[in-house]
Amino acid sequence: MLDKMRNIGIMAHIDAGKTTTTERILYYTKKIHKIGEIDDGQATMDWMTQEQERGITIQSAATTTYWKGFQINIIDTPGHVDFTAEVERSLRVLDGAVAVICAVDGVQPQTETVWHQADKFKVPRICFMNKMDRIGADFFNSMDDVAQKFAVQCLALQIPIGQGQEFEGVIDLIKMKEIRWNADDEGETLSECDISSERIESAKKWREKLVDTVASSDDKLGELYLEGKEISAELLKDAIRKGTVNRIFVPFVMGSARHNQGVQPLIDAVVDYLPAPDEVPPAEGIHIKRDKEEKVLVPCKTDGMPLGLVFKIQYDKEMGSLCYVRMYSGKITSGSQIYNVGKKKRERVNRILRMHADKNEPIDSVSAGDIAVFIGLKFAQTGDTLGSEGMPVSLENMKFPEPVISIAIEPETLSDRDKLNETLGILSKEDPTFTFHEDTETGQLIISGMGELHLDVLVTRMKDDFKVNARVGAPQVTYREAVTVAAEHTENFSKVLAGKENTAGISVRVEPRSQGQGNSYACTAKTKDIPEEIVAAVKNAFEAALASGIKYGYPCTDTAVTVTDLAWNELTGTPFAFEACAAQAFDHACNAASPELLEPVMNVDITCPKEFVGEAMSQVTQRGGIILGQDSRPSGELIHAQAPMAKMFGFSTNLRSATQGRASFSIEFSHFQIKPGGLNSAY
Repeated sequence: MLDKMRNIGIMAHIDAGKTTTTERILYYTKKIHKIGEIDDGQATMDWMTQEQERGITIQSAATTTYWKGFQINIIDTPGHVDFTAEVERSLRVLDGAVAVICAVDGVQPQTETVWHQADKFKVPRICFMNKMDRIGADFFNSMDDVAQKFAVQCLALQIPIGQGQEFEGVIDLIKMKEIRWNADDEGETLSECDISSERIESAKKWREKLVDTVASSDDKLGELYLEGKEISAELLKDAIRKGTVNRIFVPFVMGSARHNQGVQPLIDAVVDYLPAPDEVPPAEGIHIKRDKEEKVLVPCKTDGMPLGLVFKIQYDKEMGSLCYVRMYSGKITSGSQIYNVGKKKRERVNRILRMHADKNEPIDSVSAGDIAVFIGLKFAQTGDTLGSEGMPVSLENMKFPEPVISIAIEPETLSDRDKLNETLGILSKEDPTFTFHEDTETGQLIISGMGELHLDVLVTRMKDDFKVNARVGAPQVTYREAVTVAAEHTENFSKVLAGKENTAGISVRVEPRSQGQGNSYACTAKTKDIPEEIVAAVKNAFEAALASGIKYGYPCTDTAVTVTDLAWNELTGTPFAFEACAAQAFDHACNAASPELLEPVMNVDITCPKEFVGEAMSQVTQRGGIILGQDSRPSGELIHAQAPMAKMFGFSTNLRSATQGRASFSIEFSHFQIKPGGLNSAY
């Protein structure tokens, strides 16, 4: 029954209406019987206390619903840039996505981020133009904005009957009917009628555009179109589906989720045009017992070998770790034993649950194409592959952005220290963009995340959910170190310990990599006669050295380490000697390679009224920022800028003061750049 299943994500900029749209989908598919509003803290998918208090989505929530015989697994993702990893890991396992676009503002900054994330994972998508009843709504302008910003072909499946406050319904270009929603029963019943005479010309023009676009991508339809023959609705739908799945174009539907308009055609579009699990390219993995470079394709078959990916971990007070798993092949039943391919450990699945936000129902098994939660896995982490020892295939791991902001945290009492460490361990397992470590110089516990809001949410969770009392320091920037030129060094190590001589010799080359490429380690030395534990000790030592930095103790980035020679003596060569030798070789080589301190630079997008553009730009330039450009929008001017993270603390307050509280901004990590003057400079 794979053809009757859809795995979709709802993605968009903050406040575009993702959670509201999801809420309406659940209501019309009879999953819930009362619509909950976000403003009242009643939305089903925003179940965390903090989400209800702040009125934003923080964690992606999963649910399953049914529509016309189809099973739809939905993941509602956050819109705030600080929680971008939640979107990333959701899109990694989804087959299709619904991008919610605001009809007034068009493409907003975070819409671009999530769109590019969906491009990265080649996710087919449809667009829902929301807020059509708001003043300034313009369906055609906002659709053009999507076409220009993302260089995609947009396909209007509907056109509006009135816009803004005059919005009363849509014209369906496939059925060629007018559709309106009944306000008395929360939009549950809709009425169809023939297109009125004053709108028929416009409807025919847009229908022609629709058929023309679709026909150019489908040979069968193209022939009928050129011959001037009638094209049936079924034939047109099939061709639109093919084009959407192959990402040739992006279909558009519209409505106002808040006022219960346009949601049922959106659910129909999900079923009609987004792919089933077996219609997307098979998952790619690496067979861990074969050649590392050889890719293995995993077709989505329920009778294949079991293979699933843990894409999210969530902590529950009663049940422990909830492991969200997307199955790519085969079937796993509750109570069975599975093999964690990455950790090379066997684990038992005690129970399998079908989630509905924070509620759940037990199920006996989960098959290819489906999403479920496993309980009882002790070793699993985000990105782990679950399979069988007979078919140990590791699916491509997920890559997450690096944390860019840090704060010091300390327990209020000594008795809280162990509890704090345990809580930090749980939270970092849940969220791969949250890390913590102890500063060796100050002895402070340092927690790092994606932004001030991200860390604020996590600290609040520690206090409220885990009852850990802790004091928090002022935010600090997480710097990086990198070499700027290539350098080589040969290090020899010799030491007598407990009467036994330990020797090692290593030649190493360090060199810079392009911005954003990260670190790399390679060994080109001849290792045929050298024991595996020696080679592993060298690799571990260099990887640890990259993590502990060069001059200042910040992790290295964009640095390549290549071991060119190993001098090993079978009588005196020990793993300890090689580890110590590697650490010394790294220090000498990097210090000779002109190391520099790098600071995080942020992309800043400011929305403000025209009369405050000067003040808003001035706030950025005062902080050492650079203005990159400016766009005009119905809701105001959009300023694009870049500024060093260290200078952006407290920016929100200053910007509001300068613009009478009428400007808003979003901030997102862009790249690391050399910090002039090193750590002690204040610019």
